[in-house]
Order: sequence, then structure tokens, then C-alpha cells
Amino acid sequence: MSDPIRHECGIAVVRLRKSLEYYHRRYGSAMWGFQKLYALMAKQRNRGQDGVGIGCCKLDMPLGEPYMSRLRSVKKDSLDELFEEARKDYARMARREGFDPENPTNIRKHFEYGGEILMGHLRYGTSGGLGKGSCHPYIRRSNWPTKSLMVMGNFNMTNTDQLHQLMIDRGQHPIYDTDTQTVLEEIGFHLDEIHTDIFRELRDHGVAGSEIPTHISDALDVTELVRRSAEMWDGGYAIVGVVGNGDMFVMRDPNGIRPCHYYIDDEVIVFASEKVAIRTIFNADEDQVHELERAHVASIKADGKSMNIEPFAEQRKFHPCSFERIYFSRGNDAEIYKQRKRLGEALVPQFVEATDNNLENAVISFIPNTAETAYHGLMDGLRLRRRGEVRVALDEMWKAGKMDPDLLDELILKNWPRAEKIAHKDIKMRTFISQEGHRDTMASSVYDITYGVVEDKDTLVVVDDSIVRGTTLRKSLLRILARTNPKRIVVLSTAPQIRYPDCYGIDMAEIGKFIAFEAAIELIKERGDYHLIEDTRIKAEEELKKPAHEMVNAVKDIYAPFTAEEISERISQMVQPRDIPWKGEVKVIYQTIEGLHQALGSEYGDWYFSGNFPTPGGVQMVNRAFLHFCGRKTGRAYDLL
Repeated sequence: MSDPIRHECGIAVVRLRKSLEYYHRRYGSAMWGFQKLYALMAKQRNRGQDGVGIGCCKLDMPLGEPYMSRLRSVKKDSLDELFEEARKDYARMARREGFDPENPTNIRKHFEYGGEILMGHLRYGTSGGLGKGSCHPYIRRSNWPTKSLMVMGNFNMTNTDQLHQLMIDRGQHPIYDTDTQTVLEEIGFHLDEIHTDIFRELRDHGVAGSEIPTHISDALDVTELVRRSAEMWDGGYAIVGVVGNGDMFVMRDPNGIRPCHYYIDDEVIVFASEKVAIRTIFNADEDQVHELERAHVASIKADGKSMNIEPFAEQRKFHPCSFERIYFSRGNDAEIYKQRKRLGEALVPQFVEATDNNLENAVISFIPNTAETAYHGLMDGLRLRRRGEVRVALDEMWKAGKMDPDLLDELILKNWPRAEKIAHKDIKMRTFISQEGHRDTMASSVYDITYGVVEDKDTLVVVDDSIVRGTTLRKSLLRILARTNPKRIVVLSTAPQIRYPDCYGIDMAEIGKFIAFEAAIELIKERGDYHLIEDTRIKAEEELKKPAHEMVNAVKDIYAPFTAEEISERISQMVQPRDIPWKGEVKVIYQTIEGLHQALGSEYGDWYFSGNFPTPGGVQMVNRAFLHFCGRKTGRAYDLL
């Protein structure tokens, strides 16, 4: 993606079903689970650069000994740094006199992460701050293991203000600024209530105090806990929770917006955001890794003997995040690979129109590196189209009885798609990990080009995943590509125009920064229709006075006067480099929403493109985001409450 965005977090869970002694005997190391957690997180490190956290819960620890631990880091290369810190702790233990580092009992007793339940989180911050305190997992401690709680997730709640008010109405005093803490406290509140009810019943029946913890642990129903806790949640989420007694749950939102997959065998139960990470680390076949159903919770009791999957809420229309398929997830998943190729192939008609079907003088490339698969799909589609043209021409020549060798050479050898590697990301810089003010400077250093390939009669066509702000195109990439001196540059976006903010876990929350929105506002002002902005502002204010489930997206009115082609044309003008020697034309072409659904499937979410949000909180957020734009407020619309 030429214009990278912060996005969804990654989760990893390794739940051992055997004793550490078993893994020591079978695999030669009692640290097998810990090693698998690292590998599972490393395969998903593309999902988070703001910070990393790991947690561990040990089962059946003796009274007085710690059973729940976590470690978090926001340092550079935080994943490796964090696990290295844990390994150093292990190495220090191993140097103790009389300590056997291979003894599973010693590891379990003395190494904080030598337990049966291991969880890891890779964070992109879409709520709260960027410090270590905002990293998952979060812990709520108690001297009752059955009231202690550790939570992490890939999620964003759109109605955190309402959840805060709910707590205040109960008499609680929330003092935090993240939806993660809100989720932790909401689950914790219901855990306390369930725990207290069980305790009082046991006490009233005369059960001895020493026996009560075991009875509470047996009676605790984490599925019911999840049902009560999630009753008012609005957002996209895949959340993991572990109670101190060893009961755990993994849940997915009712629309299936955020991804969650699992694998189970007689040794281990695994959860992760990405299917291919599980397949690679656990050598699992395609049919062995399953997708957790939307509105369902997987619960595992402390004995680990079984996993139950049950609904905790009513399922809503399935709307998984399409950006998972376009950009975020690793592209070696079989289905994602095919979908990305289809996204490229769907651009063939627009490509042909933009180049006047002059393939001989079109150089086709991609903007590294995640657009490469879509680029191959475009090339396949162009070759297929060209073969069709040749077949028709040959058929006509055959029928006319004129199989002229010179004409055959002309027909077969000319006007085939021409592919070249033009743009290079030759420095391992990631513009999305820099703060907003430094992103442009970094982006200008990231890309380089291949010289001497493109001629001044050529159209240079580059495939991009998506264009969000257009900043990288405007300030660096097109200037760099222009050094090849083509006749024109065509940028093909495999995603449609991003017109509306996301509020379910992608950091695309400020509508005023979207280049499609900027283009629409420019067109409105150019036509003198200033009243449309004011009318939309008034409408958005009125909508926000309604209950969330009754609101409509007022911001659609901003785009209503214009075709998608008109907005694309204005974007092309906006990104055109004007203070460089090259004076060629720039044309930006976007995927259509219809093309998106043909490539991915009709169920995939398109709210960032269409404004059709799957939950009431999304509609509420987009109206608020427009008011923030009008009031010149910066920041995420769901943060500024």
C-alpha cells in the first residue's frame, strides 16, 4: 500500500492440554508452548508495530505462588525484544546453583511463562495512547483466582462513551481512556457478580471455606459471563479472556468483522487472527483450521478436556473486513491469494480504457510489495483478454482463407502486456510506524526506481492496494515515478474510493484526511454549493440526537451530487506533481464496489467505500466524524467524546 494505515491487531493463544512433562518427553523441551507462542506471533508481526504483550496463566499453583503473569513492550522490534527479555529471565534461573533448567517442575515453578495457557498480542493503537500501559493483555487482579482476569483482543468498540455511562449509572468510577479497559471492567463486573452469587449459595449451604474455591471453579460458566458482558457492545472484535482458575474464552463479534481462527488436537488448542500462521506453525492442513463463527464464544474449562462453542448473542449479517483480504493479512493464505488476484483482474476493463488498449506502449508494474498479487491478477486478465482477441482475429483470417505469415507475426507478437519491476522499496522503513508529522519525510526515502526501462512514448501503469490519504502519492511516489519520463502515469487501486471512516479496528477515523472526501469538498466549493456542507452538518447534528439504531449516515449527501468518475478525476488533478520538470498526465483509477464484491464475495464489508455501516455505532461515528471535520477537530471520532 503506497499510503499505509495503522490497522488491526493480532492475537495468538496456545493452550496446552498436557503437562509440561509431556512436551519435555515428546519434543525435548518443556518450553514447547512458549516457543510456539513466539513463532505464532512472529508469523503475524505484520499486524502490529505499536507494541507487543504476552501473558501466562498457570494451572493448580500452590497457595501463595503467582499464577498469572504478563510482559509488555513498546520498544523498537518489540516482539524480539520482549521474548529476549523473557529468555534472559530463564537464563538467569538456569545459572542458579542446583537448578536444573531442563526440569519441567522447576520451569513451571520459577519461570513466569512456564504455564499451560499462553497468550500474545501484537498491537496497533486505534484507541488510547501508544505507551506500554496501552498494550494488551490487561489484568484485573484479585486474591480469588476465580475473580482474577486477563483480557486481550483485536477490537474497537464504537460506543465506549455509553459503556462508561453504564458503569457510572451502576455507581462505578471509570478513570481510563481505552475501550480495552472498558471491556476488562465490564467482564470483571459480571465475573464479580457471578462469583458472589455462587459463593453465597455455597456458604449458605455450609460448604467449608477451604472447599469453596474448587466448587466456584467448577460452577463458573464463562459462556454466561460473556453473554452478560457483551450485551451492549457495538464494534468489531475478537477477544480472549482468561480467568485465574484457568477457565478461558475466545469470542467473535456478531458481524464477524474481526477475524479469528482456531486449531485443536489432543496436545494443544490454538487461536490466532490469521489461518496461515496456525497452518505453518502447527503443520496443519487446510481443513484442520477453522473459523470461529460470528456471535460465538469458544470456552475451555480449566481441565482443558474439551472446548465448547456456543452463541453468546444473535448473529447479524456477516460482514468481515474486506481490508483483511485487500491488504492486512498475509497473502500466502490460499483463498486470500486468489481474492487478491481477482481484485487485479477486475481492473482489466478500466485499464484497457485508460490505455486505449495500447499494450505495446504500456509498462505495467506495482507499488511494493503487498500489491504484487493483484498485479499478477491484472496481468493474467490482460493476457486472457489478448488471447481472446488473437483467437477472434485468427478465426476471421481462417474463414477468409488469408493466413498471411506477416499478418500472423503482427497479430501474435504485438500488443501483449509488458511487465517490468519499476518501483523498489529498497530501505526497510515503515511509514506507518512513524508519527503523522514525520510520515512524509520517511516515505520519500522508501522508494527508488528502475531507470532506462520506460520510454517517453509509454504509459506507466502501477497497481496499488488502496489510496487513503493520497499523501505518499502526492509528496513522493509520483515524483519518483515521473523520473522514468513516461507519457502518462496511471495508478490502479484495487480498493474502491475510501470515503468514510472506519471504527472497527482500522486507524482510518479522520474523514477530513481522506483524499476522496477532499475531492468531494473541492468539487462542492467549485460549484458554489457551500450550502450542501452546512445542510449536511445540520443533518448530522439532528441524527446524533436520535437513538443510535435510528440514525442514518448524513455524510452520504456530500458524495451524492458526483459520480465516482468525477471524484477520481479530481483526485487525479490533486495528486498531479506540478513543481517538477515532468509534465505528463496522471490518472488515478479505483476499483468499483461491484468489482470488489465480485472478487471477494458479496458478504465482505464495504462501509469505508459505501457508507453502509453494519452496526448502529458505525453510523453514529461517521456523523460525529463529519462534525469534527466542520469544527476542525483532529483525532478519532470515537475518542473525542
